[in-house]
Amino acid sequence: MAHDINPWSSNQTLDVGKLFSEFGIEPITPAISDLPEIPYFMRRGIVVGHRDYRQIASAIKNKTPFHILTGFMPSGHPHLGHLMVMKEVVWHVQQGGNGYVTIADREAYAVRGTSWEKCRDFGKEYLACLYALGFEGTTYFQSRNERLKDLAFEAATKVNFSELTAIYGFSPETDLAHAECVITQVADILYPQIDRVPAPTLVPVGIDQDPHIRLTRGVAHKMRMFTVEERNGYVSVRSKNAPDAALAAVHKAFAGSKKYEGHVDIRDAQCADVSVKVREIERAHGGYAFYMPSSTYHIFMPGLNGGKMSSSIPESIISFYEPEAMMRKKVMSGITGGRMTLEEQKRLGGEPDTCSLFLLNLFHMVTDDTDLAEIRRKCLSGEILCGQCKKDTAERVVAFLKDFKEKMDAAADNIVV
Repeated sequence: MAHDINPWSSNQTLDVGKLFSEFGIEPITPAISDLPEIPYFMRRGIVVGHRDYRQIASAIKNKTPFHILTGFMPSGHPHLGHLMVMKEVVWHVQQGGNGYVTIADREAYAVRGTSWEKCRDFGKEYLACLYALGFEGTTYFQSRNERLKDLAFEAATKVNFSELTAIYGFSPETDLAHAECVITQVADILYPQIDRVPAPTLVPVGIDQDPHIRLTRGVAHKMRMFTVEERNGYVSVRSKNAPDAALAAVHKAFAGSKKYEGHVDIRDAQCADVSVKVREIERAHGGYAFYMPSSTYHIFMPGLNGGKMSSSIPESIISFYEPEAMMRKKVMSGITGGRMTLEEQKRLGGEPDTCSLFLLNLFHMVTDDTDLAEIRRKCLSGEILCGQCKKDTAERVVAFLKDFKEKMDAAADNIVV
């Protein structure tokens, strides 16, 4: 069932293949062939799936407008588990996307019970991380964005509680603030299209966040005045409670079109061209003309103790704010893909693909693909043992976080909340 995915759980294992099949998520590889360059998080199989990413790849290739948005719930300190989605956002901004980041303080307050003061402090830490990575764009706190709240209210008219129950597993005991924070997230995803212009919008997420994407795509469709459909030999523009004047404007815009009750049929036209013009007409008559959002899905970087890396499981994470000695201790205590005995390790080799330390290197610590392949080869051959690999990884983590923390501290001075 759909609500088997819980976006607020800190302890869940997800069958990626099953979820792709059940919810219509597609593998990423066929969708990225048009990209001018393939980022490492796609090359290495960290980002594994998508919805409608081709329109984002096309925008990058053709240098046409697109937005890139993600959000962070400030219920604790940021940590390495948050870094991947930040890197995805920054990379897409560098490819020409309009960057947006929301600090989901309303969600943190409603779901985690985090105080507003803590939300503000944790939120500033997340923003410092983003700026340290080179983010440029728009940031905001949900609770302080009045246009967002207005959009959420309007979006809420398109969603009923039975739909939330089907998607999220809400029950009669679910409080209204929890439901409201879901609608606020829908508004977050659509917000770049009212802050700038309607354009393809990418939301990179972990697979556990897919319920938000599915709900928002449905709401975006419901908030359109028109649907544009390619039929056998013609394009049909069908009204969804559009004003009569808007439908008349569609008819007028296409010479030779035929106007009927509730729709206009257009021959000798490309569906893509008709869609662009219809969006212009919709906006001119007070509509939103939303594009349904696109999404990419990345696998989770496992916690150092196995399972998901989560702030609610301190031993699983490496925070940007903990002492060097604690970082080293956590890395040296991490679960590896080693064998039961030293003799077996030398004879059979390790299992890097199940090792939290190797995956830590794959996600963040080793930037050169050749170097990473060499680490993997040595592990598989038994040439390097877990103890030495842990020491090497600990050195990389300490060096990385020392540099990153300096960049965060420098960025923090520029954050105004």
